[in-house]
Amino acid sequence: MLKRRHLLCCGGLAGVGLFSALAAPETLQALQAYEGGPVLNPCKSATPTAFEGVPPDWLAAVWDGLDPSQLWDVHAHLLGTGDSGSGCWVDPRLSQWWHPVEHLRKRMILNGACVPMDSRAVDRAYVNRLTQLADAFPAGARWLLFAFDEALDDAGTQRRDWTTFHVPDRYAREIATQRPDRFGWVASIHPYREDALERLEHALSGGALAIKWLPSSMNIDLRHPRLLPFYQRLAAARIPLIVHVGEEHAVPGAGRQALGNPLHLRAPLSQGVRVIAAHCASLGTAMDLDLPRPRKVPAFDLFARLMDEPAWSQLLLGDVSALFQFNRSPEVWHTVLRRENWHARLLHGSDYPLPGVMPLVRLPGLVRAGVLDEADVAPLDALRRQHPLLFDLALKRRANSAGHRLPASVFATAGHWAAGHARAAPTVAPDRGVSDQSTDPILPSSVGSAVGAQTGTTGLAR
Repeated sequence: MLKRRHLLCCGGLAGVGLFSALAAPETLQALQAYEGGPVLNPCKSATPTAFEGVPPDWLAAVWDGLDPSQLWDVHAHLLGTGDSGSGCWVDPRLSQWWHPVEHLRKRMILNGACVPMDSRAVDRAYVNRLTQLADAFPAGARWLLFAFDEALDDAGTQRRDWTTFHVPDRYAREIATQRPDRFGWVASIHPYREDALERLEHALSGGALAIKWLPSSMNIDLRHPRLLPFYQRLAAARIPLIVHVGEEHAVPGAGRQALGNPLHLRAPLSQGVRVIAAHCASLGTAMDLDLPRPRKVPAFDLFARLMDEPAWSQLLLGDVSALFQFNRSPEVWHTVLRRENWHARLLHGSDYPLPGVMPLVRLPGLVRAGVLDEADVAPLDALRRQHPLLFDLALKRRANSAGHRLPASVFATAGHWAAGHARAAPTVAPDRGVSDQSTDPILPSSVGSAVGAQTGTTGLAR
């Protein structure tokens, strides 16, 4: 007989689509029988030692051709409850058992980050685990830690009731400053704030490497004319704007899915802003606003259209975080792996802590879709139970479509920041800009010792 906590965990996961994930009710046993994987993260130690069940030569192949000093994970979340004075907070409903969907959401996120549900030091436990995982990588590898601003309504009023969680800029900066060898930070500033430009200047002077927006959750219409000064300052500073496009369910917030339309990215792009489309808009549908009679199409198709428009070839990039979660379509997987003309514009990101949320990646499903070799399942499954971040990297390195793989350049992300600050602002096409009115509807031997001995000389989602 299943334990009550397992029934709650899996039944809720399946029934409510947590993390845009499970759409049909299943029991824990059914889920495990379907995929043969764990539901909860076992949270094993992530020290740089040999990984049980992971052959050293297989892990070395994962690292072959990668330069750890160029490996920046461009999509990693900070989370906290504010118990350390961080200023972080989460929607109170996530802690109330009578809101089972939200309570489950919090439970699975904390388990993915190996933070006990009853911890009295959530802020510190979260950072400690992330740091432990990071320190098991070779020197030079870094993670860009996201702040996350509150939702505002159209009048610029803060809406805590629309906000799933909040991570202040100052906290992201503080954590990154404590370990600059491992972390950089990404600011999050709602552009509807009266002092948005002032906050942006403060973030720039504080070393922010990018700005992160989640339009559907935060209630941001990228096309609104009021955003023009913000875009112009981003373009002048040559700092990228990371924007979630496609549908979003993990952080529902304001719940305005229409604002996640990839075609809205033309607004910042037309102002010369470098834009990183989070997850390559790989989930859900959006209105094709280019049609005389708009209709819903896969959001990924609209992202692909933008990637193929010459005007944005020097401005638009996509991060591959969460790309291989089971709720993405095989068409997305095969397209990203095969479109070699995109690869120089794709960036590695993990969407941490989601690689630690075990049900989100279903390895047998990837095999059935033809993007993962059967021989890779066992070492990947063993690795994710011990080091979810390394698992996320290894999965993206091993995924292939008839031999087409993500090249090493996808994981050499540090260079995008150096290049962005060095080159002049590119010429842009003004005719697809901000509208006058908004509408809404492992390792090589040279670095092996730094990551743990798998043999005598070498060693060591979403």
